[in-house]
Amino acid sequence: MNAKDTTVTTRPVTRQTFDEVLVPTYAPAAMVPVRGSGLDLWDQNGKHYLDFTSGIAVNSLGHCNPIVVEALTRQANTLWHLGNGYTNEPVLRLGLALTEATFADRAFFCNSGAEANEAALKLARKYAHAKFGPHKSRIVSCLQSFHGRTLFTVSVGGQSKYTEGFEPLPPSIDHIAYNDIEAARASITDDVCAVIVEPLQGEGGVVPGDKAYLQALRDLCDQTGAVLIFDEVQCGMGRTGDLFHYMTYGITPDVLTSAKALGNGYPVAAMLTTHELAATLGVGSHGTTYGGNPLAATVALTVLETINQPEFLARVKQAGDKLRGTMEKLIADYPQVFTLVRGAGLLLGMVVTDAWKGRSKDIQKAAEVNGLMVLIAGMDVLRLAPALIVSDEQIAEADRILRVSIDGLLKA
Repeated sequence: MNAKDTTVTTRPVTRQTFDEVLVPTYAPAAMVPVRGSGLDLWDQNGKHYLDFTSGIAVNSLGHCNPIVVEALTRQANTLWHLGNGYTNEPVLRLGLALTEATFADRAFFCNSGAEANEAALKLARKYAHAKFGPHKSRIVSCLQSFHGRTLFTVSVGGQSKYTEGFEPLPPSIDHIAYNDIEAARASITDDVCAVIVEPLQGEGGVVPGDKAYLQALRDLCDQTGAVLIFDEVQCGMGRTGDLFHYMTYGITPDVLTSAKALGNGYPVAAMLTTHELAATLGVGSHGTTYGGNPLAATVALTVLETINQPEFLARVKQAGDKLRGTMEKLIADYPQVFTLVRGAGLLLGMVVTDAWKGRSKDIQKAAEVNGLMVLIAGMDVLRLAPALIVSDEQIAEADRILRVSIDGLLKA
């Protein structure tokens, strides 16, 4: 190591450094956050922001939550990693907690939503091959869905902009319109091994699933022997006011995937399923180096135990109602900008009018200038996904900043 390398950890870096050394798969904001606490964030210049993104529905307990920090620190001083030749106490406790809290009998742990969906899709294929034969291999997904960025999961996702240039894509994958029961009936036939759906589409525009549609998918899978997979990577873990969104509908999948908020920012994901399906994946059939390591499992268990409390979830529903009511009033006051708000709990999308088509990013940028961080879901939807610990006062402040920001855009 030469002399200049000894200062790498303290070397000044800026947003320009991203353009110089990182692969340009993102176009991050001009400001660089350096510190967070709850829903508060500060950038390199000391400017304060109210964070209504929670890291894209990840930091559901807020930045640097002291309960999570304590659990991570304790485990970091105990045991980090073993490899899958050994199990560990934290992952066993997490597996017990998740199966006791859900329909599932078995859990597989990995590192990201894409990996959880990859595992779910591989499981469905292998199960169908073993039980019915290789002809039963087709996967049905929805247009505008998002299931991850591996070649398999991005192909299953229903947004062609993410697959352009990566052809040839994995075969036997079909996409149908979301919430279209007739399209589902036409597509889900005896050669289908899996139907994968988000009960609430996130990246596709914050679009809630109709109960009748999700029930139709359940019925069609029962009739054809297909595996029903609910992707709850974004809408699960308390985001909509229930621990998982399938509970809201009372419709139980065969497989559920979870990530994002499961670790509150620490990379961890889970695929949950039944005894019958889990038996398909025998020793050596699937795996991951880091999945279920003691650090990740400890954090996830702490997050799960914090969120999965009646009082906590009741407050999420209350806060969701408050945020929706506040945004409905904002929409009523700015009918030239927004048409409606949709979603569930604390995952809401504000749809822009025809006159503002393609301009959700402009609203996002204006809000950031005024100290509010929000998301978009496509170019026509402003997405709000604050931490589940958001207060009524913070909701009111977000409303105030959004109004100031929109006023500024209207005057421009």
